[in-house]
Amino acid sequence: MFVELSAPSRRAAAGTLFLAALLQAAPAHAQSGKVRRAATQPSTEPADTKVPNLRDGQAETRLLAVYKLIAEGRSREALAQAETLARDYPNFQLAQLAVGDLLMSRTRPIRRMGDVPEPDTARSLQVATTLEELRNESRQRVDAQRSRPPAHSIPAQFLELSPRSRHAIAVDASRSRLYLFENTPKGLQLVADYYASVGKLGIEKSLEGDQRTPLGVYFITSRLDPATLKDFYGAGALPINYPNPLDQSRGKTGSGIWLHGTPPDQFARAPLATDGCLVLANPDLERILRTVEPRSTPVVIARQLQWVAPHAVQADRKSFDAVLNAWRNAKTQGDMNRLLGFYAPDFQSYRKKPLNEWTQVLQAETRALKGRELHLKDKSYLRWTDSADTMVVTFGEVAEGARTGPVKRQYWARRGQQWQIFFEGVIG
Repeated sequence: MFVELSAPSRRAAAGTLFLAALLQAAPAHAQSGKVRRAATQPSTEPADTKVPNLRDGQAETRLLAVYKLIAEGRSREALAQAETLARDYPNFQLAQLAVGDLLMSRTRPIRRMGDVPEPDTARSLQVATTLEELRNESRQRVDAQRSRPPAHSIPAQFLELSPRSRHAIAVDASRSRLYLFENTPKGLQLVADYYASVGKLGIEKSLEGDQRTPLGVYFITSRLDPATLKDFYGAGALPINYPNPLDQSRGKTGSGIWLHGTPPDQFARAPLATDGCLVLANPDLERILRTVEPRSTPVVIARQLQWVAPHAVQADRKSFDAVLNAWRNAKTQGDMNRLLGFYAPDFQSYRKKPLNEWTQVLQAETRALKGRELHLKDKSYLRWTDSADTMVVTFGEVAEGARTGPVKRQYWARRGQQWQIFFEGVIG
């Protein structure tokens, strides 16, 4: 992967540098400007006195800076920065590999990253497998930087997010990338993004133990204390609500899908390396742990994110808002025939009540209104489209004159031209 440092005529040979060549025109990383700019500067402190500040995203930014120096033929600077990076992050295998390849290229041409002889023993086969995983990790990191989301764009799933959801997460499995958003008065703002590993056998989890990462709209349910976890989980863990009601309606099984960190001896894992969880480097996960709020933070996991301008979802948001408002009116007026028309025949409540039993709940709720107007506060609409079109809706249900009310979550499915509720539950 790296050029032969002793041969200037070879330094532009991009064909032997499939990652370095990609980096030659790669844009700078867009997250956390102050941290990012500082991270790309080489250390000037003596190695024996420097105490590295392991901030989120810093190691990757510095690695990409090394790649860029290599692509520009600035081999001495590349080696110096790679050695400092490997010293600051001794468990970052890509940094160690960059140092090794740069040193090796002083004696012979390097054809590719981790240029070692073909495996001829079980041990060398294991090394070859590890090297291929590192090449894939490197490629994913580079590709993610070359294909940045358009400025001010959002994933298409986020139609509307309540102010109660201060942050949101979206994962693009095709790029091994997790994106962290802040929900501001001006809308969703991308504040950071990180390399993330998914299941050994990829995505689309459907069965317990299938070593796949689920796809869909989820929510962080809790924050686990790292003191109660094995070192394997690193800085901590954030469970998500897999299987969600849509998954359950499709007969999917399994549990224990978390966002978590890495053990002390491992900075990152291969792109496909987990039993279904999403795994980040510990400094990156620590930023997530400090930032997000359990229960109110959505996590969208997609095969490939579709990035759109915020105004592009306005029409769909207004269209569905009219549907939800019609449901609200029917409930306010106590019109049970019209209200039940919004519920799918295969409806299940959070207590597994079928529609005939849920009808009694709806009747009791409409009687309790006593003719008062029903208001829906802090609405969130998250759309998931695969073989079906689903809307995950969260809102506070407050009667006129009341100060508070239950927080509800509904799952709507488009059946032909009609939206119908197939799940409803109180979540707070």
